[in-house]
Amino acid sequence: MTPETRITCGIILLTVPTIQYGGYFLLSILSGKSKLPLTDFQKSMFRAGHAHAGVLVILAIIAEILIDYAGLGSAWEHIIRTGFPAAAILISGGFFASASGPHATKPNGMIGILYLGVLILAACLIILGIGLITGK
Repeated sequence: MTPETRITCGIILLTVPTIQYGGYFLLSILSGKSKLPLTDFQKSMFRAGHAHAGVLVILAIIAEILIDYAGLGSAWEHIIRTGFPAAAILISGGFFASASGPHATKPNGMIGILYLGVLILAACLIILGIGLITGK
């Protein structure tokens, strides 16, 4: 494991308690313990944001290890190493941000954050996949 992989994985792991707290917050809303007035749309978007955060953080950790074997140049490695965790933040954050505001029943203009994250994730997956297939 390269030092870059070790450090990046460590940083990513340090974000997991925020996801845990988000799960606790979501559970308190869905169980009725929180009196925060949310629409069904907002609850659904918050569920999706939380689920994506957990899955994409796991994917980011796995990708960090795979980057070591992809044979990418150092510039590409840096872009991809940053891209996977950034995509996790943007996608999950996009779900939350697009459902913000009182009585929201449809996504607001912040939905663009989610789509930006999706594009970054797709690019990182394609580049890493090609690197792994053609790498030395």
